[in-house]
Amino acid sequence: MTRRELEAYIAEKREAMRKAEMLGVENEYRVLERQVLIAESYFIDLSLIEPGKIYKIISNENHYFKVEYIKGTFVWGFFVGGEEKETAIPVSMLQLNKRG
Repeated sequence: MTRRELEAYIAEKREAMRKAEMLGVENEYRVLERQVLIAESYFIDLSLIEPGKIYKIISNENHYFKVEYIKGTFVWGFFVGGEEKETAIPVSMLQLNKRG
């Protein structure tokens, strides 16, 4: 997909999220939210992510994620203080400091 196509896709999914929220359809909202996060990951400069570093999770003030490695548009690692095994999240969920 081109950048413009991805932007249109994200806008379409965000509108569907708004409608799902208005109708109170929580599960549909969460699926659409995940689709947006994955699509937004294609806009992230992966060079800003360093394996071994801990990043804050966007929109969740008290959650941090330690990146072990990057594969595609996902980072693999562990939630700090979590008891889960290794997990993957879209790179767009990480709060990154922009270079430059």
